[in-house]
Amino acid sequence: MSNGSMGGERPFIVACIPAYNEELTIAKVVLRARRHVDRVIVCDDGSSDMTAEIAEACGAEVIRHERNMGKGAAMQSLFRRAREVGADIIVTLDADGQHDPDEIPVLVNTMIEMGADVVIGSRFLNREAVNKIPAYRRVGNMILNVVTSVSDVMDTQSGFRAYSRRAVESIQPTEMGFAVDSEILYKASELGLKIVEVPVGVEYRVPRPSKRGPVLHALDVLLGMVKHLSMRHPLLFYGLPGVISLLIALVSGLILIHLFNLTRYFSLPLAIIALGCGILGAILCSTALMLWILISLIRETK
Repeated sequence: MSNGSMGGERPFIVACIPAYNEELTIAKVVLRARRHVDRVIVCDDGSSDMTAEIAEACGAEVIRHERNMGKGAAMQSLFRRAREVGADIIVTLDADGQHDPDEIPVLVNTMIEMGADVVIGSRFLNREAVNKIPAYRRVGNMILNVVTSVSDVMDTQSGFRAYSRRAVESIQPTEMGFAVDSEILYKASELGLKIVEVPVGVEYRVPRPSKRGPVLHALDVLLGMVKHLSMRHPLLFYGLPGVISLLIALVSGLILIHLFNLTRYFSLPLAIIALGCGILGAILCSTALMLWILISLIRETK
């Protein structure tokens, strides 16, 4: 199999579940996931309830974070452990019951049949699932899908995914928060890994509301993507605004000089614009150049 298992042998499948204060739902998720995988690993991200104890009692291996560090940090720990145990395929799903563990075979079989490296369980390919998503979440996810679009993926924010061994070994998540899902897709795309989507169901009738508001979630994702893009394309991200600022400063300065020559009037507003844009442009351009050199050296070292 092209995604990492040996020949015709059955792949070693591991379910990876990031969890934070999910004692009401973690048992159901772990027990149902165990039906379809060889091992379940839960990362308890600093929970203050009985999430870890319940997960262990249900047969999951538990990685504990002493304090809440964010979904991205949990994914880093899960990816690391999956590599250590030699997983051929890992399936990630949320601990709040939003995803149906009985759909794990859909993702796994799609990966095997299509030779994919990343299979995304997409809510937006399932009309029934779309109708279940609260309106504010639907709008928010659609906006984030446009902003963080990768390889025409319709549901960039879905946490229900399958990853091949090649994907797990080659992708090193660095984001600490919710932007990790988008970061992984960006890196998979840059590495030329095959990404496919399959329709899955979704369930939002959970016992309690989300621990983070949709606005904070969206800001976390957007800020993470801004940081990612700024590091991946520093000349474009910083250099282009810097050049525009320098051009504005030049034009403002020329107008200021021309006006002074004609009328002997020194325009303070034009002077402030010229000086401010000049300083800003110089800072942005120098930042772009230094980051480009630094990132180039890091890539050469790797």
